[in-house]
Amino acid sequence: MPTLRSSSSPSSVSSPLRRASGGGQRVLSASSSSSVNMPCGDRDSDQTAEGDSDSLSADEGSDFEDSLRHSVKKRAAKRPLRTTPVAKHPKKGPRMVRGHGQKGSEPPTSDLFDAVKAAKSDMQSLVDEWLDSYKQDQDAGFLELINFFIRSCGCKGNVTSEMFKKMSNSEIIRHLTEQFNEDSGEYPLTAPGPSWKKFQGSFCEFVKTLVYQCQYSLLYDGFPMDNLISLLTGLSDSQVRAFRHTSTLAAMKLMTSLVRVALQLSLHKDNNQRQYEAERNKGPGHRAPERLESLLEKRKELQEHQEEIEGMMNALFRGVFVHRYRDILPEIRAICIEEIGSWMQSYSTSFLTDSYLKYIGWTLHDKHREVRLKCLKALKGLYGSRDLTARLELFTSRFKDRMVSMVMDREYDVAVEAVKLLILILKNMEGVLTDADCEGIYPVVYASNRALASAAGEFLYWKLFYPECETKMVSGRERRRSPRAQRTFFHLLLSFFVESELHNHAAYLVDSLWDCAGSQLKDWESLTSLLLEKDQNLDDVQESTLIEILVSSVRQASEGHPPVGRITGRKGLTPKERKIQADDKVKLTEHLIPLLPQLLAKFSADAEKVAPLLQLLNYFDLNIYCTRRLEKHLELFLQQLQEVVVKHAEPTVLEAGAHALYLLCNPEFTFFGRVDFARSQLVDLLSDRFQQELEELLQSSFLDEDEVYSLAATLKRLSAFYNAHDLTRWELYEPCFRLLRKAVDTGEVPQQVMLPALTLVYFSILWTLTHLSGSGASQKQLLSLKDRMVAFCELCQSCLSDVASEIQEQAFVLLSDLLLIFSPQMIVGGRDFLRPLVFFPEATLQSELASFLMDHVFIQPGELGSGHSQEDHLQIEQLHQRRRLLAGFCKLLLYGVLEMDAASDVFKHYNKFYGDYGDIIKETLTRARQIDRSHCSRILLLSLKQLYTELLQEQGPQGLNELPAFSEMRDLARRFALSFGPQQLQNRDLVVTLHKEGIKFSLSESPPTGSSGQPPNLAFLELLAEFSPRLFHQDKQLLLSYLEKCLQRVSQAPDCPWGPVTTYCHSLSPVENTVEANPQGYPRSKKRRTEGPSRQQREDISSSQEESLQLNSIPPTPTLTSTAIKRRQPLGGLEEMEEGSPEPELVQSQPLSGNQRSRLLSPQHFRTLLNRSGPGLGNRLTRLSLMEEDEEEIQSELSEEWQDTDKHSSSSEHGLDLLDSTEMNLEVSVPKNTVDSRLRGLCVLGRCWQVTCVLCSRWK
Repeated sequence: MPTLRSSSSPSSVSSPLRRASGGGQRVLSASSSSSVNMPCGDRDSDQTAEGDSDSLSADEGSDFEDSLRHSVKKRAAKRPLRTTPVAKHPKKGPRMVRGHGQKGSEPPTSDLFDAVKAAKSDMQSLVDEWLDSYKQDQDAGFLELINFFIRSCGCKGNVTSEMFKKMSNSEIIRHLTEQFNEDSGEYPLTAPGPSWKKFQGSFCEFVKTLVYQCQYSLLYDGFPMDNLISLLTGLSDSQVRAFRHTSTLAAMKLMTSLVRVALQLSLHKDNNQRQYEAERNKGPGHRAPERLESLLEKRKELQEHQEEIEGMMNALFRGVFVHRYRDILPEIRAICIEEIGSWMQSYSTSFLTDSYLKYIGWTLHDKHREVRLKCLKALKGLYGSRDLTARLELFTSRFKDRMVSMVMDREYDVAVEAVKLLILILKNMEGVLTDADCEGIYPVVYASNRALASAAGEFLYWKLFYPECETKMVSGRERRRSPRAQRTFFHLLLSFFVESELHNHAAYLVDSLWDCAGSQLKDWESLTSLLLEKDQNLDDVQESTLIEILVSSVRQASEGHPPVGRITGRKGLTPKERKIQADDKVKLTEHLIPLLPQLLAKFSADAEKVAPLLQLLNYFDLNIYCTRRLEKHLELFLQQLQEVVVKHAEPTVLEAGAHALYLLCNPEFTFFGRVDFARSQLVDLLSDRFQQELEELLQSSFLDEDEVYSLAATLKRLSAFYNAHDLTRWELYEPCFRLLRKAVDTGEVPQQVMLPALTLVYFSILWTLTHLSGSGASQKQLLSLKDRMVAFCELCQSCLSDVASEIQEQAFVLLSDLLLIFSPQMIVGGRDFLRPLVFFPEATLQSELASFLMDHVFIQPGELGSGHSQEDHLQIEQLHQRRRLLAGFCKLLLYGVLEMDAASDVFKHYNKFYGDYGDIIKETLTRARQIDRSHCSRILLLSLKQLYTELLQEQGPQGLNELPAFSEMRDLARRFALSFGPQQLQNRDLVVTLHKEGIKFSLSESPPTGSSGQPPNLAFLELLAEFSPRLFHQDKQLLLSYLEKCLQRVSQAPDCPWGPVTTYCHSLSPVENTVEANPQGYPRSKKRRTEGPSRQQREDISSSQEESLQLNSIPPTPTLTSTAIKRRQPLGGLEEMEEGSPEPELVQSQPLSGNQRSRLLSPQHFRTLLNRSGPGLGNRLTRLSLMEEDEEEIQSELSEEWQDTDKHSSSSEHGLDLLDSTEMNLEVSVPKNTVDSRLRGLCVLGRCWQVTCVLCSRWK
């Protein structure tokens, strides 16, 4: 009995999608040729060449409805085997119009569409109501169904009974296209709003229910389904996106429902065949002939039904899917791939063949994320079943490389699905993935995205760990893993981490394996037993790695969030997860409290192992020391802690020990007395040792290396504990200050002793300030603290000139923090009693700080290599240190500790060091503009003046503008100009003032007496020309007049035009810039108004602002409809004037007066500009045009700067006209996190020393 089978078997009946032959093949074609020139406002021009050509070539251009018409006569006779849907009632014949007394041509109401849109009623009852109306009047019922699909496309037109009788499908579609709404690109499937949110689900559910309810009646009638398929096929080939999208969705859902019906028919046929065989095998006396005859009739009926279903499926696949799976619209391609995946899963005997799998394989290379995602999800459904994987061998061998490469997809969700697919292949197809394939997946466990890393961790678990550590099932329950299996797991984990050499931090590997192997990683008993064993056969690296794995698993179980830098989309834990987290925290605390002293005792000599072990206390429930009576283990821990502190001098160990002791020194704990006594003992020991060693240093003139090392180690220990604990009662300030004073006066104190001594004095001042800030302090105490602070600042100022760079940098960091703390900001918030402590640095100190910055921060570092060598790591650390120094200096500027004019020393290096410090300098520039916009613009000009003067002194005035250094200054001026943003009206006065001051500076010095040369500062005008695009048209004319007056004061008149003057005048000419005619930066285009501007037509700097906004996902500004705007639009370009109407209307918003126009056009005023015979003028103009092209690249980097700044600026400085208000509306849509997300790392790079980070204070 023929069924839908795979076409791979030559003896079986061919697949339903390949059984059409001869004239039957022509049945499948849609009227694709009729859709090429449809008049519609929303269509895809690229689709014609792609989809229609394939349709015509594959199906010879025949029409589906014509085939239906030709096959009517075959219905009357004995029906042979058919593979195509044949209409029992022809669409255009007289039998179709059955006339139930209706003569009107109006279609039925849209109750069906409204009901589906509302999604309030049951779909089955809705379909039943439609079936009842269809049985009463087939024509009206079918018209209602057709108009439902038309309305679902968003078309306002309807199909009337007159159209249905006299017009073909292509004519109906053409007529509907002409009536389609062109006002908006939205249609029900894509329309926003709550009313359309659930429409697609209701629409698909309606199609599914329609087929389900008709599977025993109308499905085989021929008339409704055949004509519906014909209509959907024609609509799917339309150039109107709404028609194509909606009809493809309907056709694919219809096909999915038909596949389910075909599957049921196949099951019924198999059941019928078994019944027939059983009845026939009975004996002659027991056999029932009438039973056999009824079974044969039933089998014949099922065969006919299956053939009709196969024909419908064939028509839909070849008429819709084959053309639309590569549609230009990604949503349509995704629909096709999703549905064919469901066909393969539900009816694998027919569709799970290479002839259909190839469509999914080809689409794996799709450029859109959603389509690739649907492909992977479809394949996951296939590879997830062992029964289906046997048919996927050829497909796997062909597309395996592509599936493996998709692990590195740029879209994280696609990469996650790719890894999950490879996990299924690994489980169900042994030996398919080679070692080379797996090695490309292993590094993904260290990816920054947690979902991707977790998927890769699961792959790693199933590939390496599961085969060796498989858990046996006993009586249906999972047996507890044996200790041997756990040891094997940790040995494999160590081998992978150490031997792969992919990463240096095991915390990321633990986090990746947590979801799939969390139970093994939380087996702290096995971990600690491995570490405490005497004969564990672990080398030093493996021991360190195993300790790191232990600490990482404890942190993961206690805190429940991934390591630093790993991105997760979850916002919080569920109540169940919080309960598990609390239980795990109690378990790990109870287990590790007795073992922690033993671990410290075993590894106390190794600083690399002791430091992470001391961090375990951060994740304990410390109350268990009291509730479980574990004080004896606390005593052992305190003893080991003291031994570790006395034995080591490494900063990581000392900081971990000081922090662990700080956690235990909580007055709320009952054991606080014991811990405080242990702390006092430790500090007494260190303080006595320091006093003894200090006296030896002050009395003797020479110390050996051992004595110097011992004193430096003691100071480091005291400094680490002073950071976390209040050691004021030990009075360490005086001896440390005497030590530093001797170091500054004599220079006999070693460097390793001075560094911790500086930190000790710094912490002493801060702890004293903490005591005085908490309660009312006397005037004497405040003045005493002020004297100590001033003395220490003078000492640090002396250290800035020290020969050792480490001492200089440490003194600068401490000095900048102290100046910030004791700035006027300390009295804010009702602390006016601290006013005597406010300190203002003198001018000499400010100049020394700026000089230090120039000598230690703005220096050219060496070139970085691959980043893996020791030298590269050292350079990276040095870069971080320089960034900390610069951040500290910028804090002093922004808080008013230093004069704001000192910011010019920072701003003038903006362009040269943009790669190293660009984010810090940009944020400083933004904050400075928020404080005082006028002063900030003067500082920018001052920065350019300083650079120009330095270059002039070094190179002289001859050929200055041809030097590479001058080109760098020009780039810096361009960056400064872009920082003003598009808000011309708000910045109008600032930019004009900047131009005037720049003109004064360029002509401030006259040329030497008797010389015909130009003034030495005249080349500065070329830098000033970079700010010309920020000017209004009227201001340009005023500046040209001002320049003319200034030039008249120059005694020597040039015989030929000066080059800088020519360049500057050219930048102020009206033709050079069109910002004032179009302030938002939209260039004029030859295209019609509704289309956006092309990037090739952008001419000025404002156009790059639009590009940067688009890159930041800012919605485009809607088309303006004001008459004022429309009147100003023709001002845009010369192209429209040349090819426009005979009498173009040119209307300016503010026309020039007669005097202005005459002065603008006077030959005297532009004699230098119009004289083209000057030397090098062509090169200058060429360079100017190149500069304007480069502005677009820089603008994308700096767009965030002015967006964040202008949020704080006042819009009431000038009156806004309509164009300026439009600009303000454009600015409001800028997302706030564009700058914030990049600057959150500043306080990490800049060490704050318990001081609030200024550059990111607003987010704290």
